[in-house]
Amino acid sequence: MLLVLDMGNTNITLGVFEGARLLLQSRLATDRKKMEDQYAVELMDLFRLYKLEAAAFSGAILSSVVPPLNHVLCSAVQKVTGLTPLLVGPGTKTGINIRIDNPATLGADLLVGAVAAVERVGYPCIVWDLGTATTVTVVDKEGALRGGAILPGVTTALNSLTEHTSLLPHISVDAPATVIGANTNACLQSGAVFGTAATIDGMNARIMEELGYTAPVIITGGLGREIAPCCRSEVTYVSELLLDGLRLIYEKNKK
Repeated sequence: MLLVLDMGNTNITLGVFEGARLLLQSRLATDRKKMEDQYAVELMDLFRLYKLEAAAFSGAILSSVVPPLNHVLCSAVQKVTGLTPLLVGPGTKTGINIRIDNPATLGADLLVGAVAAVERVGYPCIVWDLGTATTVTVVDKEGALRGGAILPGVTTALNSLTEHTSLLPHISVDAPATVIGANTNACLQSGAVFGTAATIDGMNARIMEELGYTAPVIITGGLGREIAPCCRSEVTYVSELLLDGLRLIYEKNKK
């Protein structure tokens, strides 16, 4: 079995593969205060919950946008499985030609998502990841990662809004029945869901205009399930995109 981990600013998304089959997808909280033993205990508890033997793992891979926790999580995985995870970064084989100003600054999560998207739909393609930040990554028709854009994440923007206003409440991010909200909660939900969907539609049109051709669009991330159906442009939601990308990168590098 292969253990894959994608560490974001809010959550660590974890997957277990047997070959190309995803056996388990789960999440742990990203907490900069936790020590490696605490993460090790959480991993062991998770494996017990799903009746997985730590000794059965033959490989592990980690992508991260939280560098201070890289050593901590790698050490935790090593304690539990006896394996040192492959850390996605400069020098990792991905099959993607990175054509941005400084390839070393590219977020590992963006690269992993691009690898999985190209495997799924070929190139060109556009990848949206709706997490703590909302990111879009563009792969052109030559298979080169050209860059993209970064926007405030949906919940990040909502939290900022509610924390800096006296009358706006915290809400769940669900699509309301109508775009025109008739109460405060519905107005906030409309802005969060339909506003983000409209942003995706508009940015997709601008990106394709700049490229000079159309490209399939994939959406992933925790809030993608709610927002993808509200897009007017054609998009595909894939919840396990980054986990699958990590599996593919591990296969390219395991020799």
